[in-house]
Amino acid sequence: MARTSKTKETKETKAVEAPAADPADLAPVVGKNLKRLRTERGLSLQGLAEASGVSRAMLGQVELGQSAPTINVLWKMARALDVPFSALITSQATTGAKVMRSDAAKKLLSGDGAFQSRALFPFDEPRRVEFYELKLTPKGVEKADPHAPGTTENLVVARGTVEIVTAGETHRLETGDAILFEADQPHVYRNVGSSDAVLYLVMTYAEQVR
Repeated sequence: MARTSKTKETKETKAVEAPAADPADLAPVVGKNLKRLRTERGLSLQGLAEASGVSRAMLGQVELGQSAPTINVLWKMARALDVPFSALITSQATTGAKVMRSDAAKKLLSGDGAFQSRALFPFDEPRRVEFYELKLTPKGVEKADPHAPGTTENLVVARGTVEIVTAGETHRLETGDAILFEADQPHVYRNVGSSDAVLYLVMTYAEQVR
């Protein structure tokens, strides 16, 4: 659904949380990747706006590195560009072992801040399989748009009680429970408990991004 009101655009452009020791965040990286991917596909800003449901003004701000979009908006852009989520947050490739310190993590947030996602893989290149830590505040709900065709999600609940709604069915999961489902359709994450819920997600795409 396109979001065109000024109020909603302010929500969607909520900044990505960056570590205090590192003033750089994902905004410049996302902006550079968005412009490159859009140009490679021969899309104008207006064309991408129509395909993604994200306003042209917001896309322009993102490309300039002036705003870091929320996780839901990033998913919309990735879906419209037909690329894995990591294609938008990728920086420079490196070799060897890669340690990702918890205190240096950049966290992607939903518009209301109730849903938080942290990539547990390096932002070095697009990949077919991605690994995330998800957090939901008590009673928090995140409604996810369909991902690319053939995408699957494999979730395990590390703490809390959550409901996953997919294909018209609601699945209640307790700590330690896992679920695998096709994510190329709308789905919902809902924390039905009274404390924060923590989940780990393995996202698998049908094909490796080119």
